[in-house]
Amino acid sequence: MYQKKLKEDIRCPLEYGLSVFGGKWNSRIICVLADMGTLRYSELRSEMGNITDAVLASTLKGLIANGIVERKSYDEIPPRVEYSLSETGKSVVPILQSICQWAGVFYKQASGEELSHCQKCDYHS
Repeated sequence: MYQKKLKEDIRCPLEYGLSVFGGKWNSRIICVLADMGTLRYSELRSEMGNITDAVLASTLKGLIANGIVERKSYDEIPPRVEYSLSETGKSVVPILQSICQWAGVFYKQASGEELSHCQKCDYHS
C-alpha cells in the first residue's frame, strides 16, 4: 500500500475540510450520492462519466476512510456492494451547494457567461 513520504501539513480546519471533500472527484461522488441515494459501484461509475475504475476505487476508499461514504456488502452470489452517504457525508451537501451557488455567481461576474444548471447539487443559476 502506498504511504506518503511527508506528513500532511494541515494548519486550519478549512484545509482539513478541503482535503476531505474537495477536489474534482470527491465532491462529484458526494453530489451524485446525495442526488441518487444508494448506488452499486457500476451505477456510480456510469453516473460519474469519464472517471477511471482505479480513480473511482481509490476515491471511494478515501471517502470511506474519512467517514463520508458508507460501503455495505451483501453476502450474496454474485457479490453485491452498495455505496451511500453517511450522516457526516449528508452534512457536507449544504456546504457543497453553497460553494456551487457562490461559484456560479462568481464565474458569471468574472467571465460574463453563465454556467449550466448543476443537477447533482441542485443549484439553479
